[in-house]
Amino acid sequence: MSRPFRQRGISLIETILFMVIVGVAVGGVMGVFMATTRSSADPLVRKQALAIAESLLEEVRLMPFTFCDPDDPNVSTATSAVVGVGPTFCAVAAETAMAPEAGETRYSAATPFDNVNDYNGFDTATAVPAGICDISGACIAALAGYRAQVAVAATAFNGIPAADALLITVTVIATNGETISLSGVRTRYAPNL
Repeated sequence: MSRPFRQRGISLIETILFMVIVGVAVGGVMGVFMATTRSSADPLVRKQALAIAESLLEEVRLMPFTFCDPDDPNVSTATSAVVGVGPTFCAVAAETAMAPEAGETRYSAATPFDNVNDYNGFDTATAVPAGICDISGACIAALAGYRAQVAVAATAFNGIPAADALLITVTVIATNGETISLSGVRTRYAPNL
């Protein structure tokens, strides 16, 4: 008697089933890779928005915050925001308004923003020129979809009264709608205070 012949290896059905399972698995993995690649530009957008916010916040914080307008001859000796006669008073104009003086703009060479409070309400969407531009007014085309806004408000800070400290908040809205806000504090510089 002969023994029955047993088949060794895999059949055609098993091969096709294996290929279908592996194909579905590879398709799923490729879908995850494609989704990751598609959204990998978001970190770049976030980094650009953060860089814009940081540079604008630094620009504002480096501006003077004094009792008198920085063009006033008594700017370094005034002890209050009062216009009067004598070195302890502002000779021409006190810096009390939370807005730029008439004619001042961020991009003007003749009358630029010259004090922290001049930036209150600054918005790159309504500024002329509109867009993300440097202080000379040169706009960066690659950042055209971003919007930056600045708010400046009096705040008490570490025992410093609200009259002598400003909270600066820079908000940047990125091209994908993501919002980044940075805040910093600027205290009044008055040498004789």
